[in-house]
Amino acid sequence: MKPNTQQLSDLTIQVRRDILRMVHAVNSGHPGGSLGCTEFLVTLYQNIMDRKEGFDMDGIGEDIFFLSNGHISPVFYSVLARSGYFPVSELATFRLINTRLQGHPTTHDNLPGVRIASGSLGQGLSVAIGAAQAKKLNNDTNLVFTLHGDGELQEGQNWEAIMYASAKKVDNLIATVDLNGKQIDGTTDEVLYMGSIRAKFEAFDWDVLEITDGNSIDAIIAGMNDAKSRTGKGKPVCVLLHTEMGNGVDYMMYSHAWHGKAPNDAQLENALTQNYNVGGNSDY
Repeated sequence: MKPNTQQLSDLTIQVRRDILRMVHAVNSGHPGGSLGCTEFLVTLYQNIMDRKEGFDMDGIGEDIFFLSNGHISPVFYSVLARSGYFPVSELATFRLINTRLQGHPTTHDNLPGVRIASGSLGQGLSVAIGAAQAKKLNNDTNLVFTLHGDGELQEGQNWEAIMYASAKKVDNLIATVDLNGKQIDGTTDEVLYMGSIRAKFEAFDWDVLEITDGNSIDAIIAGMNDAKSRTGKGKPVCVLLHTEMGNGVDYMMYSHAWHGKAPNDAQLENALTQNYNVGGNSDY
């Protein structure tokens, strides 16, 4: 049985606390985008994707996910651990030397749930398209999901992949773009204005929908189920997810400053106090 909205909300709070502790412990990492995508990834893994027990790299007979903007690894690792892929206690090894939880996800240590090394921005969609085409060749009716940053779309390889996916009718693919309007050096408009992302995807013949409150679990469930209903109709599907960087921590929100900065001791305590509930405050 899928968890209800309250259970998803409780898990979101716990994942948010994991993120904050992870980056604080090593004074390194990317909390802003991780916090902004917490509701989405919790809901994706717990409610939207059709997953099977265990993990294998083939991913046949289940929906699979690729994280393209790999710098938001804290949220990815936490959601994977709390979805049963590896022990929650391993989160305490984040960014330590010779551990499996490096700053950007890697595959050489065989961490369950991680299908590609990511963090070199712009490459995830190309890999996901290949996986989606492999599913078609295997007569596998499951879907491929991806997540990308809006700033990441400034990388040219994305647009080659976007063109290819529609030309080859890769219609078992749902690519979600985290539209928080911020990147490491400022707003996306300041760094490199891209105009209408929706219009661009539609010009490349994708089916596009928007989730205007990308930090609402109910909105995410409705939007992603809508996206799933649009697959198999000859076009790849793009979901534009409007989120707030640093969501859930008041002093991190509405600014790009926390894209890649860890909280100090006092800031951590403040953030954890803002994200507290009886069922969701465990340490690793």
